[in-house]
Amino acid sequence: MLMIRFQRIGRTNAPAFRIVLLEKERAAKSGRVLERLGTYNPKSKALTLEGERVKEWIGKGAQPTDSIRNLLIAKGVLSGKKVNVLPRKTVQKKEGAEGASAPAPAAEAPTEAETATEAEPTPAEEAVSAAEASAEEVPAEVPAA
Repeated sequence: MLMIRFQRIGRTNAPAFRIVLLEKERAAKSGRVLERLGTYNPKSKALTLEGERVKEWIGKGAQPTDSIRNLLIAKGVLSGKKVNVLPRKTVQKKEGAEGASAPAPAAEAPTEAETATEAEPTPAEEAVSAAEASAEEVPAEVPAA
């Protein structure tokens, strides 16, 4: 499958990217790209892009990454909704030393079969409860002194 993705070309602490078309299995740093479609500098927000070629490759089945898709939507090359690229942060509660790193297990709701067995006693349970009830009703005989 073909992907449209970033290829980093900038120095340390000075990022710059090429927008390239390559096979999904290939690493972006390998240099074996099929076509260069543009460049992007995130610090200055400078974008050079061959919009017609991008549309043509997407029409042929190439998949842009989420970051590229958001960039193309912002520049008006594609239409649609942007995708949240960053994962949602989760807040973990502090529970002392033993539970700080492990998340608390979620309590599971009982299934229908479990609730049915709790509501309706089985025949064996009915026999035991009947024997207990009859034992309670009959007073014990007290020998006369």
